[in-house]
Amino acid sequence: MSQRANYYQSAPQVFDLLLKQESMLKTQFESIPALGETLLELIKLRVSQINQCAFCLEMHSTQASESGESYARMIALNAWQDSPLFRESEKQALQFAEQLATGQSIPQAHYEALIDTFGESGLTYLTLAINAISGWNRVVKVFLPEVGSWRQAGS
Repeated sequence: MSQRANYYQSAPQVFDLLLKQESMLKTQFESIPALGETLLELIKLRVSQINQCAFCLEMHSTQASESGESYARMIALNAWQDSPLFRESEKQALQFAEQLATGQSIPQAHYEALIDTFGESGLTYLTLAINAISGWNRVVKVFLPEVGSWRQAGS
């Protein structure tokens, strides 16, 4: 198999914007009490599970662990609906992430519950984070970077 293009080198200006978006999302998740850095990593992990992105799963499980997420919760993430390890707000966010990642519409009652939990700003950042990881998953599916290579790149 021939090596695939280095997506960052092929379009550095666009990927600089995407990386800046990641930094901005992390800052916003850390500053909004209803969100938090741990929820951001859980969302990235769950969407990457749905999209079967090994590169992103390895990256975000490492980053989640580094940000204080427990191994037990990461393992339970695939069955979050039945796990007592997740708070109701996390379950709402994970359900929302699954709906968006699989292209489902969000019913009005669910939208209103999300607004009640996360606020307008929080829901907007949550939506953008789900969109962002879904996009990264798709980029990785095309260019197939080696799992773990993000460490050498200093990402």
